[in-house]
Amino acid sequence: MRMELIQPFINSADAVLAQGLQGPTSVENLSMEEEAYRRKGVAAEICLTGEIEGRIIFDLDPQTAVKVASCMAGAELPQSDDLVRETVCELANQIIGNAVTTLNDQGFHFRVHPPHMHTSDHGAKSSEDTEALVMCFNTASGTVFMNVALRYHPSGVAQHAVAG
Repeated sequence: MRMELIQPFINSADAVLAQGLQGPTSVENLSMEEEAYRRKGVAAEICLTGEIEGRIIFDLDPQTAVKVASCMAGAELPQSDDLVRETVCELANQIIGNAVTTLNDQGFHFRVHPPHMHTSDHGAKSSEDTEALVMCFNTASGTVFMNVALRYHPSGVAQHAVAG
């Protein structure tokens, strides 16, 4: 996996979480996953197609998701499954939006699909050309997991090389 594809997502997640949760974050447990992704709690998935393709999953254990929803709303909220899911999707949108801006500025062209809830217990396994990088962001509200599985689309590599 190419770090120039991943680093914008790491930087964006760090910045959005620190600002949205009003506190420091730390990135820990960076690892490559070969097995299928196992959901931890409330998870949103965003897919990319084009010169870069793949998916990013943001996953929060249920208690962390409630704390994050309350923090982002600026008040203690009653536990509402819908509100918590919407908050996780909005968090994913903010992080992806910042990362996509960086990648677009580097000349990549791709489409970002709207987030959807990742409800299955297991996700797709990594493949030979699409490795998954998993990391966790420790925050005062709990741990946020990010699973990034991206690759250059075969035709996109040639197009980007010509454009660059």
